Amino acid sequence: MRVAFIGLGNMGAPMARNLHEAGHPVTGFDTAARPEGLALADSAAAAVADADAVITMLPNGDILRAVAGQVIPAMKPGAVLCDCSTVDVDSARAVADQARAAGLEALDAPVSGGIGGAQAGTLTFMVGGSDQAFATMRPLFDIMGQKAVHCGDSGAGQAAKICNNMILGVTMIATCEAFALADRLGLDRQKMFDVVSTSSGSSWSLNSYCPAPGIGPKSPADNGYRPGFAAELMLKDLDLSQTAAAAVAAETPMGNLAQRLYRQFVDHENGRGRDFSAILTRFVEKDPENGGTA
Repeated sequence: MRVAFIGLGNMGAPMARNLHEAGHPVTGFDTAARPEGLALADSAAAAVADADAVITMLPNGDILRAVAGQVIPAMKPGAVLCDCSTVDVDSARAVADQARAAGLEALDAPVSGGIGGAQAGTLTFMVGGSDQAFATMRPLFDIMGQKAVHCGDSGAGQAAKICNNMILGVTMIATCEAFALADRLGLDRQKMFDVVSTSSGSSWSLNSYCPAPGIGPKSPADNGYRPGFAAELMLKDLDLSQTAAAAVAAETPMGNLAQRLYRQFVDHENGRGRDFSAILTRFVEKDPENGGTA
């Protein structure tokens, strides 16, 4: 299958490279990144001209809409436009409508797994769109990831991603609060992990991505909180969740609080450019009796 890949940043480049190494001809385009080992086009329109599948990995919904306006007229009839960005549901549905009107198939397929998952080919895809488009893209999902879930019609993939990451933001904050409380109570962090990781308080944030350095499996906390999944990206996803909640009058008080805490962390507490699990440091540093163990 001939593939065009638009957006070759930290996530897009390894995803495209995995497809190339699996034997699919890949032509890429990015306005800034020029990763080695991939054939690159001079424009997005040129990249997609002969592609059976066009995959995009872009920063936000506005950029997705702009790129869609460039590539949809250049794509061949019947090709699939598959957006793997995390964007608002309205943008995902608008682009899908535009693609279908041009005789194309369309999917919104945001991912979970971060840079490590993109490199290892172990991403999870949450997919919205038609059965036919999902079947066409399934072999590519299987190369780039370990799981692809067809969540429903256009926009359903973005809805799943937004809900998932709202849970992630909330549970990471709760995990960090618990470590800060354990410090104040004189409870050894390893002992807390040993208990909670196999008890009712366990979560992915604790068991697989522990925010405390030296505790549990290796995580960004053990690498100076180098992302990983950057705090500003978590804030972006929480912003999307609260925009979506407001649009459908859903009450999400914990999601709202997580959004406000991550905004404070990113904008005013040295969180920008650090992994989202580094929010542990803001709870520890606010503890006047703590010696800075985070």
